[in-house]
Amino acid sequence: MNVSDFNYKLPEELIAQRPAEKRDASRLLVIHRDTGALEHKTFHDILSYFQPGDCLVLNDSKVIPARLFGIKKDTGARVEFLLSRRLQGDTWETLVRPGRRVHPGDRILFGEHGELEAIVTERGEEGTRIVEFHYAGNFMDHLEAIGKIPLPPYIARETTPEDKVRYQTVYCQTEGSVAAPTAGLHFTPELLEQARAKGIRIANLTLHVGLGTFRPVKCDQVEAHVMHFEDYAVSREAADLVNETKAAGGRIISVGTTACRTMESATDENGVLQPGEGSTGIFIYPGYRFKMVDSMITNFHLPKSTLLMLVSALYDRENMLRAYEVAVKERYRFFSYGDATLIL
Repeated sequence: MNVSDFNYKLPEELIAQRPAEKRDASRLLVIHRDTGALEHKTFHDILSYFQPGDCLVLNDSKVIPARLFGIKKDTGARVEFLLSRRLQGDTWETLVRPGRRVHPGDRILFGEHGELEAIVTERGEEGTRIVEFHYAGNFMDHLEAIGKIPLPPYIARETTPEDKVRYQTVYCQTEGSVAAPTAGLHFTPELLEQARAKGIRIANLTLHVGLGTFRPVKCDQVEAHVMHFEDYAVSREAADLVNETKAAGGRIISVGTTACRTMESATDENGVLQPGEGSTGIFIYPGYRFKMVDSMITNFHLPKSTLLMLVSALYDRENMLRAYEVAVKERYRFFSYGDATLIL
């Protein structure tokens, strides 16, 4: 299967640079797999497609202010860090710019008074650095004070205070992502409360989104691509809720690709979602047989991306690309701050 088979033409002006004025005012493209029909709706209409006893599965990971600007302790040269993944304790895998200036043994200071210090311990994969942070107090407090929200590279502007709110879901809890699980950005507290009132179950799990979500597929054949690993956690409560829904004939509706990848990783061959923590590099593309997910809410994804391959696996490549062509023609807004799709 060729990566080029998942390409499509997207006018640059359709890449959303800012969120919609209201979260649930985004447009919604409803994709009916059984008939091939497409409907043009608004996100606050979405609950009309769900039934009592269905289960929405949310990724409650919180985006951390992972973009840091500092100076080398010995020379004063400016350095930018983008935290990629916590390896253990205060040790992180980090993207560094300019990489040629940063070597093992270097010390980088962050904050007005050097409140946060990073020691580069080794070179990582694909140009990353492994660093160990030293500080007084709480690490996340320091990040909140001096870090910036890491917007995706296709958002061509600087971070604003608004992004600290709007590039988070309203239900985020567990800190650790460097990119938002963007399908959830459209939900408001009121919409979630309406879902509960309708008898729709809501389960929370966690997958910390890493920088791999932005990395392009560089090989020509889909099957040759290797995913980066991301950490996840499924509570006993969430697993029970999902499994009970499935057993009762309700639909499992994944809010985003990250919740989908978590469930498909943690579901055993008997179709039972297992609680626990782990790390997943699951790569879902056409031909994959889903073990748990029935439907999905998701944004529009980049051409030739692993996420477009994933949603094509839930439907099929030809019809998904046809839906994207319609979305372009109808001037939907694309990517992280863009509009949503509901794949039924």
